[in-house]
Amino acid sequence: MDKLLLHFDTDTVPGTFDAVVAYDGGADRLAQYGGVSADNCEKLTEGAIYTRAPADKKNTAIFISGGDLDEGQKLLTAVTGAFFDRFRVSVMLDSGGCNTTAAAGVALLASKYEIAGRTATVLAGTGPVGQRAAVMLAASGAREVRLTSRNLGRAEQACALMKQRFGAVIEARQCRDAGETAAALDGAQIAFGAGKTGVQLLGLTQWRELAALEAVIDVNTRPPPGFEGIEMNDRAAARHGKIVFGGLGVGALKLKLHRACIAALFETNDRVLDAPDVLELARSLTH
Repeated sequence: MDKLLLHFDTDTVPGTFDAVVAYDGGADRLAQYGGVSADNCEKLTEGAIYTRAPADKKNTAIFISGGDLDEGQKLLTAVTGAFFDRFRVSVMLDSGGCNTTAAAGVALLASKYEIAGRTATVLAGTGPVGQRAAVMLAASGAREVRLTSRNLGRAEQACALMKQRFGAVIEARQCRDAGETAAALDGAQIAFGAGKTGVQLLGLTQWRELAALEAVIDVNTRPPPGFEGIEMNDRAAARHGKIVFGGLGVGALKLKLHRACIAALFETNDRVLDAPDVLELARSLTH
């Protein structure tokens, strides 16, 4: 029986990236739907859970993506809320690459560096990847996790949502200028850059001179890097006395992880892959 992946995208046009990785991850057939929300997903979900026989339901799975993590989370809640008894299929959330990208960065770091007991700052962290990176750093034992935004209200809202969803305690910080950014990084051993493509978060002298800083992760995959002086292919490179990971170094594991997650969806019909499970799978791939 064909492995059928139903792709629910909260954006109007489903992404081609997700389509390619779906097939590379083992899906035989892909059905993509754009503009899917918590309000209109009922019939799509029913079609997934009421069709194949119980023993065959593992061959149907749902992948949720799109640029808005809040909408993706609401969609995940609505989809799983329709499940009951044996009428369910495995489902994965990866809005904006939130879970796979963040998990790849955190797992790579953890494979080379002890996160437990450290202080971490996630710069430009209110986007999908930044929010999940903060959750995963906290789950990995970081003593303190700070999440920054140019708008304090947005940072506080993101931290509240992460506490509600995962129980993670994250500190919101406002970074409108170099002084506030320096304060957010003060005493931090880990800096995770989750800014938009093409936006440089820190100049070389800014992060090079931070005496407490020991590890830097940048997920930007197009020049300029989020942290000046980092090479995009860096993967546990030593630069200026710090261990450094660049966007393509992280991205190689992200793609491997994404494919592995798709494959895992077809192992059973009852998996829900969100931050905790995706991070666990990422860690298994770095051993």
